[in-house]
Amino acid sequence: MSNIRIYPAQGKWVVRAGGSVIAESTNALELVQRDFPFVIYFPREDIASAVLDPSDRPLFCDDRGEGVHFHVSSPEGIILNAGYSITAPTEAATSLKDHIAFDAGKVTVERV
Repeated sequence: MSNIRIYPAQGKWVVRAGGSVIAESTNALELVQRDFPFVIYFPREDIASAVLDPSDRPLFCDDRGEGVHFHVSSPEGIILNAGYSITAPTEAATSLKDHIAFDAGKVTVERV
């Protein structure tokens, strides 16, 4: 049995970095993984791609698969490793491919 559950996120979700909206979506996905707080994944097309710079930091998760991190450009400067994407998902996480999640401790992720 998988330790993750993925649902369509209800409503409109936004990501703010330094006060600027860098993502806005009504097609986001909500990931629930074990006893961790839920995470919102945004479709790439709903993110201002100009604010994302690839990071050298890899991502590996037994439940989700392998991926990459992104630095986020904001009006206050670069926010290191603030976004991440699953590029080689596990079978349970295939719907997360082509989506990016953001570290809610580094940027603001909220339902509006």
